[in-house]
Amino acid sequence: MQQLYIGNKNYSSWSMRPWVLLKQAGIPFEEVMVRFDSFGGDSQFKAAVTAVNPIGKVPVWVDGDLAVWDSLAIAETLAEQFPDKALWPRDAHARAKARSVCAEMHSGFTALRSHCPMNIEARLPEVGQLIWRDQAGVRADVARLVAMWTALLDAHGGPMLFGEFSIADAFFAPICMRLTTYALPIPAAIQAYVDRVKALPGIQAWITEALAEQDFRAFEEPYRLAR
Repeated sequence: MQQLYIGNKNYSSWSMRPWVLLKQAGIPFEEVMVRFDSFGGDSQFKAAVTAVNPIGKVPVWVDGDLAVWDSLAIAETLAEQFPDKALWPRDAHARAKARSVCAEMHSGFTALRSHCPMNIEARLPEVGQLIWRDQAGVRADVARLVAMWTALLDAHGGPMLFGEFSIADAFFAPICMRLTTYALPIPAAIQAYVDRVKALPGIQAWITEALAEQDFRAFEEPYRLAR
């Protein structure tokens, strides 16, 4: 069976994207979870992942002797392997737009990702207030998200960004987790979209398993000394 190598569900936003895409689409796979111990060259994590991915990072999609790393490359591969699942929007114009916003997510929103690392188990609204006050880049990233999501939801009528669930929603799912953890201020319509994403069965499965890990990794928790 095809395998997906991932890191800790509580922290690994890049792992979350292809995992929830597979779950939500009903594509069977074997999960290989490689626990974060450190990212040093001599870590068990690096040793395990480098065996299938030369850069030693998750996620990795393994299909026989084929290994595909990077979440966007994995999503494109899955879309080719399972065309009946319509992982990208069916309309060509919408599909191009979905690829554009996924690429923007892939390479952008660096302030939000840096200052608000994904931590599904934590609730850090007081930290979020300080970040919102002090980090103009985070405010700019959230403003861009609000504008993007509003335009897409208005254009396609919801409930997801392109009507039906697609790769785009999987790519922004970790952002929904960040907005929740840090309680960053967003309009009611955008909060409603966040709530719909979190209610999807594939997302719910990830959240449930993330909460069950109970695996505190200090290097992933800049705002807490312990759980």
